[in-house]
Amino acid sequence: MNTVFLILLTFFLAVMQTVILPSFSLFSDRFDLLIIAALYLSLISTHHTMVIALVMIGCIMDSISGVPFFFHIFSYVMIYLIVHLVKRLIFKQSIAFLIIISLMAVLIQHLLLFFSIFVRQKTGTPLGFDFVLLSKQAFQGVIIIPPCITLLHRYRRNWLGMTKKIKKQMAETYRG
Repeated sequence: MNTVFLILLTFFLAVMQTVILPSFSLFSDRFDLLIIAALYLSLISTHHTMVIALVMIGCIMDSISGVPFFFHIFSYVMIYLIVHLVKRLIFKQSIAFLIIISLMAVLIQHLLLFFSIFVRQKTGTPLGFDFVLLSKQAFQGVIIIPPCITLLHRYRRNWLGMTKKIKKQMAETYRG
């Protein structure tokens, strides 16, 4: 049932990012919403098979976003690996930890983008990177991601409880 929850979460965030939010001018400079899914998977998972799930999420985003292939895949896997390593050192339920990893996740994607722009530029040309956009998205990430992670934790707990009840009711129905 975790898989169904994660599929629904990914679908919801992808639709929000690609269909719903672009129609509002207020959300034109938003960060990648699937960072929330990558962070959530890295916080709840202790098994490395979640990397496969993140690669699939990254493939979906790479195919619908128009960025070079492997950009989202690499950024989600990097976010997962860094958070997975850091959460062993720090108490992962603290709000400070959530704020730090939220900022770090947004910065990882921008650093990958910055690196790709830096590599492609010729010598002598000014650096064409939007640092104002970076600061806006980092601020949005720090404000939005921690409450979303908390809500996802609550929704997942409710989802697992609801599916457990349904399984129990189905088992009792088939026995009787």
